[in-house]
This record gives sequence, C-alpha cells and structure tokens, in this order.
Amino acid sequence: MSTTKDYLPDTDPLYDKVINALEDVRPYLQADGGDCQLVGITRDMVVDVKLLGACGSCPMSTLTLRAGVEQAVKKAIPEITRVESV
Repeated sequence: MSTTKDYLPDTDPLYDKVINALEDVRPYLQADGGDCQLVGITRDMVVDVKLLGACGSCPMSTLTLRAGVEQAVKKAIPEITRVESV
C-alpha cells in the first residue's frame, strides 16, 4: 500500500495562490519563532503544510493551523477544502 499522496503538479496556478496566502500569515508565525512550508495540494483540494520551528512542537499548533493558516488560505482560495499539517 502506497502512502504517496496524489498532489497537483507544482506548475498548477493554485500553488502561486496558496504561496501568496501563506506569505500573508508567515510574519505572525515567525513572530513566535515558527514558520510553515507548502508541501503540496491534493487533487481533492487539501493543502498540506509542514509546520517548522516553534510551530512544530507548540501545543497550540492545531489552533494556529485551523484559525490562522487554514482560514487565510480558504479566504484567498475558496476551492481549498482544508489545510493539514504533515
């Protein structure tokens, strides 16, 4: 059984839109010693990100992901269904 996700090709225009949305929230993450990195966008419109720095081990990272990162991405790109940390 393969665990490889079916990501859209990184040439898809959605990548630029998601990156721009992440850039909007990045200063807030960095202010607390964290950051996030785009891993991929699945064909079912789920954005996978990797939480870095302090965000990777913070007990509030789930709240940050849902209330901060996911809301910013979904506001900018309504077709995105959710954001997951991988």
